[in-house]
Amino acid sequence: MRQFIVVGHEAPTTAEFSLDDLPGAGRLDLLSRCVTSSLLLSHGIRENVRTHLVLDDAFTVSFDGSAIRRLNPDERSTAARVRNALDEREEAVGRIPVETSPGVSLTRVGLSGTLDSVADDGTVCLLHEEGTPAPDLDPPSHPVFLLSDHRDFTEEELSLADGHADYRVGLGAERLHADQAISVAHNWLDTDGFRTYRRE
Repeated sequence: MRQFIVVGHEAPTTAEFSLDDLPGAGRLDLLSRCVTSSLLLSHGIRENVRTHLVLDDAFTVSFDGSAIRRLNPDERSTAARVRNALDEREEAVGRIPVETSPGVSLTRVGLSGTLDSVADDGTVCLLHEEGTPAPDLDPPSHPVFLLSDHRDFTEEELSLADGHADYRVGLGAERLHADQAISVAHNWLDTDGFRTYRRE
Protein backbone atom coordinates (compact mmCIF):
# COMPACT_ATOMS: atom_id res chain seq x y z
CA MET A 1 0.00 0.00 0.00
CA ARG A 2 1.14 3.52 -0.87
CA GLN A 3 -0.35 6.50 0.89
CA PHE A 4 -0.10 10.24 0.38
CA ILE A 5 -1.05 12.92 2.88
CA VAL A 6 -1.36 16.40 1.36
CA VAL A 7 -1.74 19.37 3.69
CA GLY A 8 -4.09 22.01 2.28
CA HIS A 9 -3.41 25.15 4.30
CA GLU A 10 -6.18 27.32 2.88
CA ALA A 11 -8.53 24.59 1.72
CA PRO A 12 -12.27 25.03 2.22
CA THR A 13 -13.94 23.31 5.17
CA THR A 14 -17.52 23.80 3.97
CA ALA A 15 -19.21 23.01 0.69
CA GLU A 16 -19.75 26.74 0.04
CA PHE A 17 -17.31 27.16 -2.83
CA SER A 18 -17.63 27.40 -6.58
CA LEU A 19 -16.32 24.73 -8.92
CA ASP A 20 -15.73 27.56 -11.39
CA ASP A 21 -12.92 29.08 -9.30
CA LEU A 22 -10.89 26.25 -7.79
CA PRO A 23 -7.67 28.31 -7.39
CA GLY A 24 -9.70 30.80 -5.37
CA ALA A 25 -11.09 27.99 -3.22
CA GLY A 26 -7.92 27.49 -1.22
CA ARG A 27 -6.02 26.08 -4.21
CA LEU A 28 -8.42 23.19 -4.54
CA ASP A 29 -7.19 22.93 -8.14
CA LEU A 30 -3.80 21.80 -6.86
CA LEU A 31 -5.26 19.45 -4.27
CA SER A 32 -7.47 17.88 -6.95
CA ARG A 33 -4.43 17.34 -9.17
CA CYS A 34 -2.71 15.64 -6.24
CA VAL A 35 -5.58 13.16 -6.05
CA THR A 36 -5.48 12.33 -9.73
CA SER A 37 -1.67 12.20 -9.85
CA SER A 38 -1.65 9.74 -6.98
CA LEU A 39 -4.46 7.48 -8.16
CA LEU A 40 -4.60 7.56 -11.94
CA LEU A 41 -2.59 5.64 -14.49
CA SER A 42 -3.12 5.85 -18.23
CA HIS A 43 -6.45 4.02 -18.62
CA GLY A 44 -6.39 2.71 -15.08
CA ILE A 45 -6.37 3.33 -11.34
CA ARG A 46 -3.67 2.51 -8.82
CA GLU A 47 -5.67 0.26 -6.56
CA ASN A 48 -2.89 0.08 -3.95
CA VAL A 49 -3.02 3.82 -3.15
CA ARG A 50 -4.86 5.92 -0.58
CA THR A 51 -4.65 9.70 -0.66
CA HIS A 52 -5.65 11.96 2.20
CA LEU A 53 -6.34 15.68 1.79
CA VAL A 54 -6.03 17.55 5.09
CA LEU A 55 -8.30 20.56 4.75
CA ASP A 56 -7.24 23.55 6.85
CA ASP A 57 -6.32 21.21 9.73
CA ALA A 58 -10.02 20.58 10.38
CA PHE A 59 -11.16 17.73 8.12
CA THR A 60 -9.50 15.02 6.08
CA VAL A 61 -10.99 13.70 2.85
CA SER A 62 -9.58 10.30 1.86
CA PHE A 63 -9.60 8.61 -1.53
CA ASP A 64 -9.12 4.82 -1.70
CA GLY A 65 -7.94 3.51 -5.05
CA SER A 66 -9.28 0.03 -4.36
CA ALA A 67 -12.85 1.25 -3.96
CA ILE A 68 -13.19 4.48 -5.93
CA ARG A 69 -15.30 4.44 -9.08
CA ARG A 70 -15.20 6.56 -12.23
CA LEU A 71 -12.45 8.93 -11.19
CA ASN A 72 -11.78 11.35 -14.04
CA PRO A 73 -8.51 13.23 -14.64
CA ASP A 74 -10.06 16.71 -14.56
CA GLU A 75 -9.81 18.98 -11.53
CA ARG A 76 -13.47 19.96 -11.49
CA SER A 77 -14.94 16.49 -11.05
CA THR A 78 -12.44 15.64 -8.31
CA ALA A 79 -13.18 18.92 -6.53
CA ALA A 80 -16.87 18.05 -6.76
CA ARG A 81 -16.16 14.89 -4.76
CA VAL A 82 -14.43 16.99 -2.11
CA ARG A 83 -17.43 19.34 -2.05
CA ASN A 84 -19.83 16.40 -1.74
CA ALA A 85 -17.76 15.07 1.16
CA LEU A 86 -17.84 18.44 2.93
CA ASP A 87 -21.58 18.61 2.36
CA GLU A 88 -21.88 15.58 4.67
CA ARG A 89 -19.35 16.74 7.25
CA GLU A 90 -21.96 16.86 10.03
CA GLU A 91 -22.28 13.08 9.75
CA ALA A 92 -18.61 12.57 10.67
CA VAL A 93 -17.83 12.07 14.34
CA GLY A 94 -14.16 12.47 15.26
CA ARG A 95 -12.08 9.67 13.78
CA ILE A 96 -15.15 7.75 12.61
CA PRO A 97 -15.36 8.42 8.86
CA VAL A 98 -18.44 9.05 6.80
CA GLU A 99 -18.29 7.49 3.33
CA THR A 100 -19.65 10.05 0.92
CA SER A 101 -19.27 8.02 -2.29
CA PRO A 102 -17.53 4.75 -3.16
CA GLY A 103 -13.90 5.10 -2.09
CA VAL A 104 -14.28 8.64 -0.71
CA SER A 105 -14.67 9.37 2.99
CA LEU A 106 -14.39 12.30 5.39
CA THR A 107 -13.14 12.38 8.97
CA ARG A 108 -13.27 15.25 11.42
CA VAL A 109 -9.52 15.28 12.08
CA GLY A 110 -6.60 17.46 11.00
CA LEU A 111 -2.96 16.64 10.35
CA SER A 112 -2.20 15.20 13.78
CA GLY A 113 -5.16 12.84 13.73
CA THR A 114 -4.46 11.77 10.16
CA LEU A 115 -0.82 11.02 10.93
CA ASP A 116 -1.84 9.08 14.02
CA SER A 117 -4.24 6.96 11.97
CA VAL A 118 -1.77 5.98 9.24
CA ALA A 119 1.68 6.13 10.87
CA ASP A 120 1.59 2.46 11.83
CA ASP A 121 0.64 1.40 8.30
CA GLY A 122 4.11 1.89 6.84
CA THR A 123 7.19 4.07 6.56
CA VAL A 124 6.38 7.77 6.89
CA CYS A 125 8.44 9.83 4.42
CA LEU A 126 8.37 13.60 4.71
CA LEU A 127 8.93 14.98 1.22
CA HIS A 128 11.21 17.95 1.74
CA GLU A 129 13.77 19.79 -0.38
CA GLU A 130 16.39 19.30 2.34
CA GLY A 131 15.73 15.58 2.67
CA THR A 132 18.06 12.73 1.77
CA PRO A 133 18.08 12.39 -2.04
CA ALA A 134 15.73 9.60 -3.07
CA PRO A 135 18.40 7.77 -5.16
CA ASP A 136 20.45 7.33 -1.97
CA LEU A 137 17.60 5.47 -0.26
CA ASP A 138 15.92 2.12 -0.78
CA PRO A 139 12.23 2.69 -1.52
CA PRO A 140 10.05 1.49 1.37
CA SER A 141 7.54 -1.28 0.78
CA HIS A 142 4.62 0.59 2.33
CA PRO A 143 5.38 4.32 2.16
CA VAL A 144 3.28 7.08 3.62
CA PHE A 145 4.37 10.29 1.88
CA LEU A 146 3.66 13.60 3.58
CA LEU A 147 3.76 16.79 1.53
CA SER A 148 2.43 20.33 1.54
CA ASP A 149 0.38 22.29 -0.96
CA HIS A 150 1.59 25.59 -2.47
CA ARG A 151 2.72 26.80 0.96
CA ASP A 152 5.64 25.57 3.03
CA PHE A 153 5.02 23.54 6.15
CA THR A 154 4.79 25.68 9.26
CA GLU A 155 7.32 25.07 12.03
CA GLU A 156 4.59 23.42 14.08
CA GLU A 157 3.69 21.12 11.19
CA LEU A 158 7.34 20.22 10.62
CA SER A 159 7.75 19.39 14.28
CA LEU A 160 4.65 17.21 14.18
CA ALA A 161 5.75 15.58 10.92
CA ASP A 162 9.27 14.86 12.16
CA GLY A 163 7.74 13.21 15.23
CA HIS A 164 6.05 10.67 12.94
CA ALA A 165 8.42 10.50 9.98
CA ASP A 166 11.06 7.84 9.59
CA TYR A 167 13.07 10.22 7.42
CA ARG A 168 12.93 13.16 5.03
CA VAL A 169 13.16 12.46 1.32
CA GLY A 170 14.29 14.88 -1.39
CA LEU A 171 13.11 14.37 -4.97
CA GLY A 172 15.46 16.59 -6.90
CA ALA A 173 17.39 19.82 -7.18
CA GLU A 174 14.34 21.89 -8.15
CA ARG A 175 11.22 22.58 -6.13
CA LEU A 176 8.21 20.81 -7.61
CA HIS A 177 4.47 21.35 -7.43
CA ALA A 178 2.86 18.90 -5.02
CA ASP A 179 1.18 16.91 -7.80
CA GLN A 180 4.48 16.69 -9.68
CA ALA A 181 6.22 15.47 -6.54
CA ILE A 182 3.64 12.70 -6.25
CA SER A 183 4.38 11.57 -9.82
CA VAL A 184 8.12 11.52 -9.11
CA ALA A 185 7.55 9.59 -5.88
CA HIS A 186 5.52 7.01 -7.79
CA ASN A 187 8.30 6.73 -10.36
CA TRP A 188 10.85 6.19 -7.58
CA LEU A 189 8.77 3.29 -6.29
CA ASP A 190 7.77 1.91 -9.69
CA THR A 191 11.41 1.70 -10.80
CA ASP A 192 12.86 0.27 -7.58
CA GLY A 193 14.69 3.47 -6.76
CA PHE A 194 15.19 4.74 -10.35
CA ARG A 195 17.03 1.51 -11.24
CA THR A 196 14.58 -0.59 -13.27
CA TYR A 197 12.70 0.96 -16.18
CA ARG A 198 11.45 -2.19 -17.88
CA ARG A 199 8.74 -4.57 -16.79
CA GLU A 200 9.91 -8.06 -15.94
